[in-house]
Amino acid sequence: MKTVLQLIDFVAARLDAAGVAFGHGTTNAFDEAAWLVLWQLGLPLDQLDNVEDMPITGDQRDEVEALLSDRITTRKPAAYLTQEAWLQGIPFYIDERAIVPRSFIAELLVDGSVDEFLSADTRRVLDLCTGNGSLAVLAAMAWPDVAVTGADISSDALAVARINVDKHGLQHRIQLQLSDGLAALPGPWDLILCNPPYVNAASMAALPAEYRAEPKLALAGGSDGMDFIRQLFAAAPACMTEDAVLVLEIGNERTNFEGAFPSLPAYWLRTSAGEDQVLLIQRTSLLKL
Repeated sequence: MKTVLQLIDFVAARLDAAGVAFGHGTTNAFDEAAWLVLWQLGLPLDQLDNVEDMPITGDQRDEVEALLSDRITTRKPAAYLTQEAWLQGIPFYIDERAIVPRSFIAELLVDGSVDEFLSADTRRVLDLCTGNGSLAVLAAMAWPDVAVTGADISSDALAVARINVDKHGLQHRIQLQLSDGLAALPGPWDLILCNPPYVNAASMAALPAEYRAEPKLALAGGSDGMDFIRQLFAAAPACMTEDAVLVLEIGNERTNFEGAFPSLPAYWLRTSAGEDQVLLIQRTSLLKL
């Protein structure tokens, strides 16, 4: 192992052999190895091509191997070990107090997919279940004229969100609110973004250790994954303006979602994971439930 790329290949092979699980910012051993190596060496995470032939020292190799050992032994997501996660090219602080940010809603905020559903009067945006605040930050960046509130039931998660709001200098545009669902959030909101706990009980029981390292409160959605969403749909119309919309992420739970709400009209939005992960619902549709 004389170069950065050779070290990455070594780390990737070790990760594969150890059978670690991915999905917290990377989807395969090589990408995760690149993240760990470049981060530990203090190199730009998006410029591997420029540094792949850079020689490494014995001390640098030892430091990377120590980080690799932590990743394999603890089974913690790499983001918790580096205390950094990237979403749509934006860096965010993260630790075990909040779920690792990976919402596909981020793609829709950045590429403008949600814009056509908003009105000229959209001014108040709620990011419910904000976690580390990443979607609230991206929404504020996407729409300079809106006021954003990031809300969560976890005070620990909101402490992490505060770090990210301050990190990106958005203190005057993003408020953070402790709330159990919409209980402390009367609005009225023009747009609600929500990446809630939606994992069904059977899937929760089968989660790899990396996912069990995250706050269970941010993942578990009850027997069919829809517990939080049922409460949200019941409360949301009273907290939304007339033309408001709700953008909701449900992961791999489309079958359970349609079983719970068979008559609800929804617009399924295309993301890099397909057209069954995120949906958009109009307030008028929620009123018919």
